[in-house]
Amino acid sequence: MIDKKLLKLLGNNKKYIFITVGLMVIGLFANITITASICLAIHMVINYQVIYSANAMCFIKPLVLALVAVVVRYVASRLVGSVRDILGRHAKKELRSKVYNKIVKLGVKTTNEMSMSGLTQVSVEGIEQLDLYYSSYIPQFFYSMLAPIILFFVTVWIDFRVAVVLLCCVPLIPVSIIAVSKYAKKIFAKYWGKYTSMGDSFLDSVQGLKELKIYQADELQHKKMNENAEEFRKITMKVLVMQLASTTIMDLVAYGGAGIGIGLSIFGVFNWGLNPVLALFLILVAVEFFLPLRAFGSAFHVAMNGASAGKKILDLLNQPDPIWGNGHISDTDIILQNITFSYDKRRDALKNINMSFGKTGMVSIVGESGCGKSTIVNMLSGAYRPDTGTVIVGGQMLEDLKREEYYSHISIVSYNTYIFNDTIRSNFELSNLNVTENEIYEALKKVNLYDFIIENGGLDKVISEDATNISGGQKQRLALAVNLVSNKDIYVFDEATSNIDIESEAIIMKNIKELSKKKSVIVISHRLENVVPSDKIYYMESAELKESGSHKELMDLNGGYARLYNIQKSLENGYSEEVSL
Repeated sequence: MIDKKLLKLLGNNKKYIFITVGLMVIGLFANITITASICLAIHMVINYQVIYSANAMCFIKPLVLALVAVVVRYVASRLVGSVRDILGRHAKKELRSKVYNKIVKLGVKTTNEMSMSGLTQVSVEGIEQLDLYYSSYIPQFFYSMLAPIILFFVTVWIDFRVAVVLLCCVPLIPVSIIAVSKYAKKIFAKYWGKYTSMGDSFLDSVQGLKELKIYQADELQHKKMNENAEEFRKITMKVLVMQLASTTIMDLVAYGGAGIGIGLSIFGVFNWGLNPVLALFLILVAVEFFLPLRAFGSAFHVAMNGASAGKKILDLLNQPDPIWGNGHISDTDIILQNITFSYDKRRDALKNINMSFGKTGMVSIVGESGCGKSTIVNMLSGAYRPDTGTVIVGGQMLEDLKREEYYSHISIVSYNTYIFNDTIRSNFELSNLNVTENEIYEALKKVNLYDFIIENGGLDKVISEDATNISGGQKQRLALAVNLVSNKDIYVFDEATSNIDIESEAIIMKNIKELSKKKSVIVISHRLENVVPSDKIYYMESAELKESGSHKELMDLNGGYARLYNIQKSLENGYSEEVSL
């Protein structure tokens, strides 16, 4: 009933569980003391100890005892609540920290089989559910195991037959819990699956709302969302029905067991010579045998929900980290040596790739879609490691380098580089904290964006979420400018000029070529005209490196590169002729 892996996530916070259980046990002894004080007072009345006022002082002892026990019970209850709150807050804080740190460690590597919506739901609401698992369920589990044993040793001295019967009835509650636990786990696993699926569908629909309107498919998507919502409603109802049914069963067991104990105590008065006052004590504490486990049973359903979310968090935390070392970069030349890589272990994305990139100069990687260009970028960024072969940076293997130091030398600009929902100035400062306004303006001029920024609020212009208040081309050029001020040694431009007009593209490529005089520049481009000035071009086909050399050398070779270049050139010339007509 306790998931050891989830419990291990608590770390040093486990101590709060034992403190909580200890305070709950103190509260139990206080309850027993209150019950005993009441029974003692009744015993005095029965024995006529207060007929005379002089004997009224006899009540002071049970009264004081009861008052002290009430105070202890109250303080223990308040402390239990406080410690549970501390446990919950610490658990949530550390879990969020672990999830965040894990995502940071994964870095540019995406999470396996977890969408952004699912990741958000699990790391936010899932951790909230685990709060209840840690602060309520686990302490109640240990307390519910201890309480019946403590009560047994208290009551066995009064009448062992009643004590044994009560103790034997107690396991019926965990048996009923175990009986539904397997079914409950399946239900809650489906519940979280439907929940995250519905979240994915909603987020997807919101993000693609413009396209849905254009395609006039919003009504169809609406129906799909309703279907997802209906499936989630059905699974939610199954959860509620299961909870209600199991709660009913536990109530029957708890109060039925207490009833048996009460009946046996009354029977003992008439047949075993049991003292009525002691029988009353047994009757009053009989229900205490079952209430802790009854409360545990109620917490069980919340725990199953938290445990299901916790397993998804564990899946995230258990993803293997990219391997990095502690080595320092002495040089920035990069060599891909005999690289072979497969995403699914069935089809190679790269086959025996050998490439080299110097400390300066412009090297381009080209080829048709799916040939492996973006996989090369993943190798350079450290997002994926080769199945065979080695990435060597400055004479050292990439996995031996310190991650932070490597990333301080490399910048990757892609067609979907993220722009933050902040001012333009702040986006530049993320790339280079010490960047000056003049440097920002120079970078904006290089990407043909200076006039637009000046005319639209300057550097304090706020970029909206997903950069919806600027065009796609402007977003891409801004991302390029931000990376230009980062002052890195290695720049990787992965389709960085797509969605940009021809004039701006020419300006950007001119600046990229200029940058290559001082830095190492690696260009991935589908448009071969952009790579003509390259010092070296790698041409790929079907995950293999087929040709390499300068533009002139490859054209003279009259191979795959020349064929692809000529096709693009004829298409562009044909389009230009049509436009001129």
